[in-house]
Amino acid sequence: MIPVLAAVQADTAQVLNLESFLATKELNDVVRGIFLLVVGIPGVWMVSGWVRRWASRAYSPQRGLVLEKVLFYPSFLVIVITALSHLGFQLAPLMGAAGIMGIAIGFASQTSVSNIISGFFLIAEEPFAVNDVIQVGDLTGQVLTIDMLSVKLRTFDNKLVRIPNETLVKSQVTNATRFPIRRMDIPVSIAYKENLGRVRDVLLEVAERNPRILLEPEPLVIFQGYGDSSVDLLFTAWTRTQGWLEVKNLAYEEIKERLDAEGIEIPFPHVTIYTGTVTDPFPIRVVKDDQ
Repeated sequence: MIPVLAAVQADTAQVLNLESFLATKELNDVVRGIFLLVVGIPGVWMVSGWVRRWASRAYSPQRGLVLEKVLFYPSFLVIVITALSHLGFQLAPLMGAAGIMGIAIGFASQTSVSNIISGFFLIAEEPFAVNDVIQVGDLTGQVLTIDMLSVKLRTFDNKLVRIPNETLVKSQVTNATRFPIRRMDIPVSIAYKENLGRVRDVLLEVAERNPRILLEPEPLVIFQGYGDSSVDLLFTAWTRTQGWLEVKNLAYEEIKERLDAEGIEIPFPHVTIYTGTVTDPFPIRVVKDDQ
């Protein structure tokens, strides 16, 4: 009886040790899973944010944004899957359900898929970057973010506009800040009696005196045609893209001041009436109203 009792006690001890080991292993797996969720996800978020800031300074804000997403989303997915496996979830049924849901969602969200593909084209082609000012149709604004589904703009009256990527790929997009310098076109109308050469000299002098107007490429005064009440000119000059609007407004003011100072008439629309070759004024007779 004693050997049998000893054998039973040994088996019981082994079972208890195995149960203790399994319980300890399960507890460790749970701790690991919770640790990954609590520490891993914030850690990946912080690292991806640091990578974005570094890439934005070293390359461009757009590349920093792309690198952040490329680093964060795959890392987030790996951490979640690993944590769920440690917590005891069976991933095979979840993956199967996710696959079925993915197919259903794919059929229901063809527009989203098209926007994602268009987003890859925008990132690869890079027609604009974060902080650029672009024009899409009648809309103009500064690019805030370039996401996988859409691009977000901030208009100059401080409104947020979301444009789907597919719309941008199919539309004409004008990037106003892509190049370091930009031309400003200012229409100038003068009276027919004025001397064109003198007016040209005055306009070019305005450009020469303004330190923010570039002399290369050189400013030009282009004759555009004979208007109904004026000779129409186009004054073109180049300046740096940063501060372009401010320089253009200042140039309008300076041109008006110089033309007034030089006695050059800026006409307003008017109509001259004459008959045939007769240029004498029509006689005017004032009739007194007896009533």
